[in-house]
Amino acid sequence: METEKPARHDLITTINYYKDLGDGSAPTPVYVGKDQVTNKRLMLPVTTTVTDVTGDDVEKSFTLDQNGFQYLKHVSELAREEFADEEKIQREYFAECEGFLKEVTGASRVFAFDHRVRRGPSDWHEIPVDNVRHRGPLHRAHVDQSYAGAEMVLREKIPNADEVGRLMQRRWGIVNIWRPIKPIHKDPLALCDARTVLDADLVPASIILKGGQRRESWTVKANLEHRWYFKYQQQPDEVVLIKCFDSDSSPGMARRAPHCAVEDPDAREKDWRESVEVRCLVFW
Repeated sequence: METEKPARHDLITTINYYKDLGDGSAPTPVYVGKDQVTNKRLMLPVTTTVTDVTGDDVEKSFTLDQNGFQYLKHVSELAREEFADEEKIQREYFAECEGFLKEVTGASRVFAFDHRVRRGPSDWHEIPVDNVRHRGPLHRAHVDQSYAGAEMVLREKIPNADEVGRLMQRRWGIVNIWRPIKPIHKDPLALCDARTVLDADLVPASIILKGGQRRESWTVKANLEHRWYFKYQQQPDEVVLIKCFDSDSSPGMARRAPHCAVEDPDAREKDWRESVEVRCLVFW
């Protein structure tokens, strides 16, 4: 008996792109304090179709090196409630992600260096005090690290300059593992096919941490050629790998995939999205 294919649920929604003033000015920095994130960067909302990838044949057609993202099945050893324990995430889930990424990518070494748990309202940036405690989805097209920002992370996390020099002589990158903590209804994660994104669409943008340390990400300018995708009602055993940086610049290699949360108009009244993302340095 033929298995019934799940119905597609494409979205007509908004992607918030960077609003370039055209005067050569840099994007307004994002300031990340201990308790407060301040993000006043000007954005341009663009109505966009975000295509649902649901269905084995469609999902499996996307790969990390071709598109910059890849959907995979992976059951975590942590239960849902354990993702509220920051120490347990760093102690146990980091190791789980490192092993999984080595297996999937064929990397010789993987180092999980950071994570984000999001379980807050869509407009959490507007909370005037202590919004970090209510950190929710990010409705702004971005890549976590620019090319220069990826090297900043590498040098910060591996402070031995000689070792960094050796590592940079071979292929390396930054890949995130993004997982729903509970089934996703509100604010799903959308990803842009790297093949449709020009380097000219990407603008380096500063992130200033408490203490003044600077990091650098990409914010993204609108381009009608961009193609956006998401997985409808993504489940906790359905992870997506997101490539933020790849040192391999050979033709056809996806080096970065813009991504952001988007609104599903049918899910406005649903509970807040709960997700966990682990950021990993990957070495081949």
